[in-house]
Amino acid sequence: MSFIEIVKGQVSEMMGGTNAPSGLVGSLMNLVNSQPGGLSGLVQQFESSGLKDTVASWVSTGPNHPITGEQIQQVLGNQKLQELAAQHGLNLQDISSHVAQFLPQLVDKLTPNGAIPKV
Repeated sequence: MSFIEIVKGQVSEMMGGTNAPSGLVGSLMNLVNSQPGGLSGLVQQFESSGLKDTVASWVSTGPNHPITGEQIQQVLGNQKLQELAAQHGLNLQDISSHVAQFLPQLVDKLTPNGAIPKV
């Protein structure tokens, strides 16, 4: 089993007791991978949007700082979120809330040693 499959399984397990749409973890993995620079590029996008401390907490080994759906919209943009919403049959507000809930966990699991892995 690959590292990515393990991470998807861990985050999916965390989502088990929620009302998150099926396949959201895979969609979030695609979101991370589709960023220019992958995970590093996504982290830089949050940093340049004024959320350096927040995203740093997701990468570090400590607790994850929360983020709001509105902040997710500011960083990722409505077009990407509309695409995700359409894939999962949700509206923009609902998908933003789900991404805000699970993206920090995903980044945390992708950085188990408190640093972005070298590609």
